[in-house]
Order: sequence, then C-alpha cells, then structure tokens
Amino acid sequence: MEIDHIFIFSNDSGQESDDLVEFGLTEGSSRFHPGQGTTNRKFYFENFFLEILWVVNEKEIQSNLTAKTKLWERSQFYRNGNSRFGLCLVNSESTDKLFEKSEIYEPIYFPKGMSIDIFTNEQNPNLPWTFRLPYRDEKKTHNEPTKHDNQIKKLTQAEFETPLNKEDREFKSYFESSNNIDFKNSHRNHLTLEFDNFSQNIVMEFKELDLTIKY
Repeated sequence: MEIDHIFIFSNDSGQESDDLVEFGLTEGSSRFHPGQGTTNRKFYFENFFLEILWVVNEKEIQSNLTAKTKLWERSQFYRNGNSRFGLCLVNSESTDKLFEKSEIYEPIYFPKGMSIDIFTNEQNPNLPWTFRLPYRDEKKTHNEPTKHDNQIKKLTQAEFETPLNKEDREFKSYFESSNNIDFKNSHRNHLTLEFDNFSQNIVMEFKELDLTIKY
C-alpha cells in the first residue's frame, strides 16, 4: 500500500505547524474545505504530504453532509481521546479489499460525482480515520515545494501507536504485508514518520502534534 498523505488534527488553529517550519520544513499551500468546515497547512515531500487540519466552521462539520464522516469527533481528540490522525492511501488494487465495506463521502469541494471511500473507524476511534481518493493508481499532481532545509526527501515508514484493543485486529490485518505502514500497541495515540530510511540518524519530537520524525 502506498500512502498519499496523512493528516493530523490541530488543537491550536494550525499553530503547531510553526514548529515544523522552524524544524526546517518548507510549507506548501493551504486549502479551505467548503461544506466540511475545515482548513489546513501542508508540507510536501517527494512521495507524500503531511497535512495539519483544523475546524473553522463547527456548523458545517456537524451538518448532515459531513456528520456521518465523524470528522467532528476526531477534531475533539483532546476531549474524547479519539485518534487525531487520518491516513489517506493511494487508490489501488492493494487497497480494494480494505475498502470493500467502506462508506462513501461526497464533499462539495469535489467535482460532482466524485467521492471519497472512508473508514471512520467509529467503533475503534484509536485507529486513524482511513480513506482513499478517487484517482485510481495515481496521486493528484501538484507544483508544491518539496525541498527542505533539513534535507528530508521521502517518507519510508509510518508507524501508528494505538492503545491495545482486540476489536481492531481485522482492520490491522490488512496492513500485515505492508512494509511502510505499521501499527504498534501502546498506551497512547502517536505517529512516527520515518524519512529516507533514517539515513541521518536524527530524531525530532513534536509533542503538540503527538508526532515523532526520524530522518
């Protein structure tokens, strides 16, 4: 499975992104999501991008259109303990079995008729909110900056720490053959992103994002 991008819900209107800029990442464009009530700040790499996401319109994110996504509940992670992470996989044959029982979300910021396959993981909210975009076997093209002062280039692994839960075994089983996505039993919800096979042997912690970067 190939990762398209990962989002992290912010608890401070995206201000945590300033720590990533100070760390040496070049910030890309941002986007407002009409009808969904969220906006973002983004950081692009050669094979992936990281999105810091937050709510700007509580009415929209809790509307009939968006409520079923459970994104509002995810955005309240600091109150309810839900995972603040979202995992977007490239739409390919390797993800078809995982998404056989997924739900369909048609955001109004997409062209009419285009939809997102989503797993809200409502019953296991310590798992990441998981989805795939409609672009088959490809990533959406962009002209975003991918060069960073700290020389980070490519994502090589994403590890999600989640509290132990026997009920999440079926979901995790779809990733057992993946060499770039891992789930680790833990006492916390945390994300570790490894870049460039940890070639520089440097580890940075971003506590406000529940994020570790290894590169």
